[in-house]
Amino acid sequence: MQKAVVRKRRPTPLSEYGRQLAQKQELRNQYNLREHQFAKYVKETLAKKIKGDVTTAQVFIERLEQRLDNIVFRSGIADTRSQARQMVSHGHFMVNGKRTRIPSYETHIGDVICAVPLDLQKTLFKNVLLKIKKYNPPAWLEVNKEILEIKRKGVPSLQDLGLAVEVPLIFEFYSR
Repeated sequence: MQKAVVRKRRPTPLSEYGRQLAQKQELRNQYNLREHQFAKYVKETLAKKIKGDVTTAQVFIERLEQRLDNIVFRSGIADTRSQARQMVSHGHFMVNGKRTRIPSYETHIGDVICAVPLDLQKTLFKNVLLKIKKYNPPAWLEVNKEILEIKRKGVPSLQDLGLAVEVPLIFEFYSR
């Protein structure tokens, strides 16, 4: 019996469309968003009139970062964005004193996000209190680690986040 000869093929380079799609999927999956939500963020960002030296990419990333589920993740309370989304949707957090169950809730500078006081006795939060002591939150968030209170005091910059995606390619993808 003859053995089949296996030839190694050189991988074909991605087309421009393929690169754009890959960048879009990577960022969409990173923020744990559905296609419709992600497309809405892109289209609303492209429709905004941006003033000053702020880029469209910066505004887009700021909008993704100011979501309540992302703030909970960035503060170190949740290990993943999926866990943060579930914690928010189960009503474990309050924004400025009101319980909020909407993961896509848009926070603003000066907003205070805290865990519901009765929920702090739950096992979920007891583990968090131990883990968060070692966590160093980003500079644009102020975290009180004893009572799990987060104050948003600024906006992140693209350099702070260190994203490995090319945001302009995502805009090109949606401008087709």
